[in-house]
Amino acid sequence: MLPIWMPDRRTPSRRNTALTVAGSDCSSGAGLQADLRTFAKLGVHGASVVTCVTAQNPSRVSAIQPTKPSVVEAQLEAVLGSFSVHAVKTGMLFSRPIIDAVAKRLAKRRGLQLVVDPVMISSSGTPLLKSSALTALAKRLLPLAKLVTPNLDEASTLAKQPVREPEDMRDAARRIHERFGCAVLVKGGHMKTTEAIDFFFDGKEEFLLSAPRSKRLSPPGTGCTYSAAITAFLAKGEMLARAAELGKKHMVQSFEDAYRVGKHTFLG
Repeated sequence: MLPIWMPDRRTPSRRNTALTVAGSDCSSGAGLQADLRTFAKLGVHGASVVTCVTAQNPSRVSAIQPTKPSVVEAQLEAVLGSFSVHAVKTGMLFSRPIIDAVAKRLAKRRGLQLVVDPVMISSSGTPLLKSSALTALAKRLLPLAKLVTPNLDEASTLAKQPVREPEDMRDAARRIHERFGCAVLVKGGHMKTTEAIDFFFDGKEEFLLSAPRSKRLSPPGTGCTYSAAITAFLAKGEMLARAAELGKKHMVQSFEDAYRVGKHTFLG
């Protein structure tokens, strides 16, 4: 007879909580699935609020069903009313009513550590933020943020200026900080440089983060994973600049741990 495994009855260890407010990616490459995977890997408890259900894979997005704003608010209330949430990140928010619902609830939370990943377009080219929602993002949500993490196209939109070269990243980060008052991490992963470089600016401190570029891999969810990692480190008590540095290191490790599923590659 095989021995029966009995669970260890020691008191479970405690974990801090990070919350992602984002869209669901049924292929688990990006969105809240990528966020929750990152939270778990970095040792924080992940809670989630679903803003949209998408039908997608790494090649395309075929359908988007936004969640009713009242249901988004109810999810936020369920999590924030029951857990001591140490850091929050937002991803795909899609519409002005959803942004309004999220901002309304988060504005009530004093001292909130909010990381805004201003998701506008999927890696396959599908718009994930309605043009009518951009004003709400700028006026309602970004003023609440501790950090915003735009890619090059998103930084161009938020800074209202082109971002094509490494020197443009610094100018854009300063402009975005000036407009919204939050720290900025401009992600340069899609820039044609020998290394993958990002630029951090919080109004006082600024620095470049660089790592060897992966020339063979182009997995989905890199922006989601990066911002989720920073959120996780904030939830664990790291200061913002250090959380950004650790987030970059996590991205390097995630590329090293990448794996294949059929014809697609996913971050590890």
